[in-house]
Amino acid sequence: MGAGASVLSCCRGEIDESDSTGSEYQPLLGDRERQAVAVLVKLFENDTRISFYDGEPLRALTVLARSDVHHLQLSAATAFSEISEYDVRAVPQEALAPVLYLLQSAYADVQQGAASALGNLASVSANKRLIVEMGGLELLVRQMLSPNTEAQINSVGCITNLAADEENKLAIARSGALVPLVRLGRSRDLRVQRNATGALLNMTHQAELREKLVAAGAVAVLVDLLHAKDEDTLYYAITALSNIAVDSDGRDALWSTQAKLVTELLHIMQVHKIKVQAQVALTLRNLASDARFQRAVVQSDGLDALLPLLQSSYTALVVAAAACLRNLSIHADNEDSIICAGLLPELMDLVPQADQPELQCHAIATIRNLAANNGSDKQAFIDAGLFDRFRMALESTDAQPQVLCELAAAFSVFALNDQLWRPVVELGMCHLLVRLLRCGHTDTEYNACLAIGSLAGKGHPEAAEELMRLWPRGLREGLARALTLPEYASSNVRPAVLWVLMALLNSRRAAVCKALRADSQMLDAIESIGASHVPSSSTSTSASWCLLPSFFATKGKSDEMATSPDIADSKTDIDDDGICGFAPGAQRMRSLAAQIVALVQDTD
Repeated sequence: MGAGASVLSCCRGEIDESDSTGSEYQPLLGDRERQAVAVLVKLFENDTRISFYDGEPLRALTVLARSDVHHLQLSAATAFSEISEYDVRAVPQEALAPVLYLLQSAYADVQQGAASALGNLASVSANKRLIVEMGGLELLVRQMLSPNTEAQINSVGCITNLAADEENKLAIARSGALVPLVRLGRSRDLRVQRNATGALLNMTHQAELREKLVAAGAVAVLVDLLHAKDEDTLYYAITALSNIAVDSDGRDALWSTQAKLVTELLHIMQVHKIKVQAQVALTLRNLASDARFQRAVVQSDGLDALLPLLQSSYTALVVAAAACLRNLSIHADNEDSIICAGLLPELMDLVPQADQPELQCHAIATIRNLAANNGSDKQAFIDAGLFDRFRMALESTDAQPQVLCELAAAFSVFALNDQLWRPVVELGMCHLLVRLLRCGHTDTEYNACLAIGSLAGKGHPEAAEELMRLWPRGLREGLARALTLPEYASSNVRPAVLWVLMALLNSRRAAVCKALRADSQMLDAIESIGASHVPSSSTSTSASWCLLPSFFATKGKSDEMATSPDIADSKTDIDDDGICGFAPGAQRMRSLAAQIVALVQDTD
């Protein structure tokens, strides 16, 4: 039914005296009201494609809205409701004013029509803030408290739309809407429940508001909604829980429900549609930023539920499952379970997929986390094709910078492991690390330095020989760039390069000294770094510098991710307090440079 027909049908007919709001009002139409009805009738007869948001049509509807006659108010409310369904756009204050006036009507059906119109208009960004500025929020909260179901549906739906605007969120929280929204999340009416859950979801996008929602009791309601039969309500509840799980306080509140929460999420992930399955996996990922949930998910057979998602043909599912595994792999006690569940080969197959860089990063980081436990047997990694897959990823011409950074970080862990460092050397992968050292991205270069330094620090002749073989084939150039170019002056790469040189000196002093003596550019750069501070013990090598890889292995394990889309960076930085935290960074770097110069000068 068109807007014109709706208005005319509401305006026609005799008006019963029972519609009067008081004895002083007459049920008959006043002159202005008659004129307004006549204007609308004439407009509809001549042109049904008119705008009701300005000019004569708006003035006529405003007269009806401000009438004391129930039927006329209802006509205006119905017109605004139906018009706003097909003509949704930014409107001026003059168009919102009569709608907000109708929201204060004494008649429930008029209020419902006005709330419906306001909800439609609130889907437009420009209208969201204007509605709040004009006092619409307080009126909607009042409607939420009504026992009338239709009033609840429309008012909560409008607040859901208003909450999509970042500036409105805090105003909604201050209006006292959170507790009623949480309460309506338990409504027996599915429409009210859906709208309330959607509003709660929109309010979880700010940390301050997530805290307020937890205090208002939202966690218990959202966990109960995991039983919701409505697919949209279920999705909203899962996503809201995912956002709450971003914060440590939120995870603490969720932990109190963990037995029910984890079990329900895993069940949903196995029986619902792809969109819901992916969101469950992302929710489990955020929960798994907490060590308690990392173990709880695995102990609840979560790995068996994740395996089919990892094998799915739908990229969104695979990415979500890999992201979840990335955080589950942080916990050392989960390593054997992940391997026994058959997930390692699946993860290896994802590593070379250059057309899916996000997926590559999750897979590589998961494998890195699993490999960081030096005490366990790593033969399964080798049997699953670890080095073949990583070589393919490294040699790809389409590899993205973030993927190269993850690869370098993984190799810095492999180089520490007693079982995995040797294949890196024997399979000729050191030259790929040298290439990463010259890639132009400082995070990647830093991780490549860690890997190369760890290999040099092993003290095995074959590792040192391979690195010295690569000295004129790119290794020298990569190290020299970090020592000489000004853009590296404040980066973590420069102290890492000095540590690499010290590790090489410890293993192949004569060859490295000869190379540095013949390289005035590098030696001058090292002398310049160390010139401002030469400690009295500068002639002695310091074994403490060899602790840098161990420091990395400890920190690299903390690969927590928070929200979708906010994933914590996977790089590991040298602390501001210095390498290994022993002394201020600049002083420590100068000291190391001075030690290297002294060793080169004192060695025959």
